[in-house]
Amino acid sequence: MEIWIGRDGQRHGPYKEEDVRQWLRSGQLAAEDLGWYEGLADWQPLSVLFPDALAATPPPISPTAPAVPPPTTTAALEDYAGFWKRLVAYIIDAIVLYIPQMLIMNAFGNEAAQAKLQQATLAAGTDLSVAMAAYGQYYETMRGGVALTALLVWLYFAICESSAWQASVGKLAIGIRVTDLEGRRISFWRALGRYAAKVLSWFILAIGFLMIGWTRRKQGLHDMLANTLVLNGRAGAFRNATPRDDRSFHA
Repeated sequence: MEIWIGRDGQRHGPYKEEDVRQWLRSGQLAAEDLGWYEGLADWQPLSVLFPDALAATPPPISPTAPAVPPPTTTAALEDYAGFWKRLVAYIIDAIVLYIPQMLIMNAFGNEAAQAKLQQATLAAGTDLSVAMAAYGQYYETMRGGVALTALLVWLYFAICESSAWQASVGKLAIGIRVTDLEGRRISFWRALGRYAAKVLSWFILAIGFLMIGWTRRKQGLHDMLANTLVLNGRAGAFRNATPRDDRSFHA
């Protein structure tokens, strides 16, 4: 079992349970420090989670004990970006992408196709089948432009969210970032998969996006499938200095 440690409003980890018990026995962790693991409803004092470790006699510290990994994140506890922040960020991104999308669509003859669609729908009147056929013809004509704009949006989010920013332009403007479950930068391939997973949310009437409003970690369906979080704060503010190579817990 992997344990997250909370101290002074910051979280560290995750660490192995046996390491946490050893640090409790040696005094490197205090009874009032908080702990959390997957499946636990809320953070609890370590004295509640591991009372037996506190009662044990401190063992001698071996010089060959395995090194404790440095904290992987200094994000504030439970500091997840909520639904409305993420919606505003998405609107900003839509504005940023509007011009290049229109340039691509116009290069594929969008203006003429739109005019033809409008004439066909007006001529269709109340005949739904004719109107649907007109829209089908429009998308058949513009399928190259539609595919290219879809690829542009996909790459935009994947490149930005896997970059050192860990955020699209909209997220950067709002001050939020995309991370893995340990608060770290995600890879380009995970970012690609994360955006592709958004398609599932549209298939279920956008419920996957609305899930951000009620899930404990403010995760949408695509976040859950990609094992990602969206946290408050820009990536630059949480970039740790070079980790210290020693053999004790730091907070």
